Amino acid sequence: MTKLQQSYMCGDATQALIYDTIGNCFDQTVERFPDQQALIVKHQNIRWSYRELQQKIDELATGLLELGIEPGDRVGIWGPNSYEWVLTQFATAKIGAIMVCLNPAYRVYELEYALNKVECKAIITAECFKTSDYIGMLKELAPELASANPYALNLEQLPHMRMMIRMGDEVTAGMLNFSQVCDLNSGDAEQRLQALKTQLQPDDAINIQFTSGTTGRPKGATLTHCNILNNAALTAEAMRFTEKDRLCIPVPLYHCFGMVLASLSCIVAGAAAVYPAAAYDPESTLQAVQYERCTALHGVPTMFIGELDFPQFSQFDVSSLRTGVMAGSPCPEEVMRRVMSDLHMEHILIGYGQTELSPLNHITKPDDPVEKRIETVGRAVPRVEVKITDDQGRVVAIGEKGEVCTRGYSVMLGYWNDEEKTQETIDQAGWLHSGDIGIMDEEGYVRIVGRTKDMVIRGGENIYPREVEEFLYTHPDVQDVQVFGIADEKMGEEVCAWIKLHDGKDVDAAAIKDFCRGKITHFKIPRYVQFVEDYPMTVTGKIQKFKMREMMQNQLAESPSELAAG
Repeated sequence: MTKLQQSYMCGDATQALIYDTIGNCFDQTVERFPDQQALIVKHQNIRWSYRELQQKIDELATGLLELGIEPGDRVGIWGPNSYEWVLTQFATAKIGAIMVCLNPAYRVYELEYALNKVECKAIITAECFKTSDYIGMLKELAPELASANPYALNLEQLPHMRMMIRMGDEVTAGMLNFSQVCDLNSGDAEQRLQALKTQLQPDDAINIQFTSGTTGRPKGATLTHCNILNNAALTAEAMRFTEKDRLCIPVPLYHCFGMVLASLSCIVAGAAAVYPAAAYDPESTLQAVQYERCTALHGVPTMFIGELDFPQFSQFDVSSLRTGVMAGSPCPEEVMRRVMSDLHMEHILIGYGQTELSPLNHITKPDDPVEKRIETVGRAVPRVEVKITDDQGRVVAIGEKGEVCTRGYSVMLGYWNDEEKTQETIDQAGWLHSGDIGIMDEEGYVRIVGRTKDMVIRGGENIYPREVEEFLYTHPDVQDVQVFGIADEKMGEEVCAWIKLHDGKDVDAAAIKDFCRGKITHFKIPRYVQFVEDYPMTVTGKIQKFKMREMMQNQLAESPSELAAG
């Protein structure tokens, strides 16, 4: 291999990119493997072949067309992993509607913003999950539902919403049922579905994934057929997937990890997608691996830790495993070695990237040296350029630190309806700036060593402090707040808030957390709350969060239980 002289690499490729739509790719897989198992959803007792899955997808697709959903319309999907989620993913792709992934942990405050930001015409929602009453929250946002025409909604707080589709058998006023939509078919919709096979284009937007922002509200990363289809294909190729593989998927579908690297990767290869539960649970994951003889398993490091540390782990036969992808946050070396030995995943791969890149720009390979798969995030994926740059945008020498930048087919179209933020992220030459600090070696392997952005990564979830800060500012007693991440052995990082109260106000940590509960997503709620009079600053008045982090880490070492109280 040629040794690199500067921190720039273009991923090798032996095959051309797939320049087609997701719907057409799916139908081609069905032609090749009609009777092969395609979808297994353990908690819903679903077990469908590719031909059966195609029939279910087409029923939903024609139903959505009957309702007036057109190419380019935004359709939200809200709920945990389910067969309905998978059907929605591929049915919207087949009709050219843009699926909007909504975090299952959203509360009303976040849901209203997301739906209105991208002007969703419809939402497909679960009934409830754990502490989330999805139907209740939608009723709160749309009290008009009680007497509304479910085929033509007119809602004050959701002015673009025309229909709400609920999963389950119960009937809710103003909403359509999922099964009801699947049964809508006058015949004309089938003809329209066939016509769309040649009308839709690979470069059409097909998915919006919300990513939080350092300067406030979430941004909608807009991805195309070509973006995510090829990222899924390269992941399947890296895992050496075939129609004989069976992938256990405990990661959430609303993330690119679940939707692209798992669900779509299976479709490309003709493999079986196995969903063990509605949301991650170590026992159900191990059970699915054993009983379905899964050959691959995806997860963030905390998931693998949960499986390895499960009290009855030794009672499960996981010897069928050989590969999978670990991504979302850095993995401790010891965990990686245990995954390779105890979980039999000798060929596990490390993936790195971000939603805006569909999502991977780096991945390791099964034949990479073990130390490279443990210490780095691999090399640039096929047909994608990666460079490491300094503050002036100049490529740095091999071995020097700099910002990881990416250019190629996987770069998003932009942030939906936010040209300013798009231009801040993608420069004029087409390079997407990650905000992550990396070091490239002479063979092109990259180590991620830090971040220029203020992001907190908790158990694979990206949390931007500014978003949490803006919410806490709505507390009447809070004068100022600074949020940052604290290292945590189990979750990778935890959220910490330093709060200055208005004069004369007396609030404790428990009250702050109670204020957050039910209003913002649970993983954004600060684990640690500290009340302060001032913040460490530079001479120019810039707040130094790194000093706050150091101070909190020292305090945690002395009295962790006291700081986490509440």
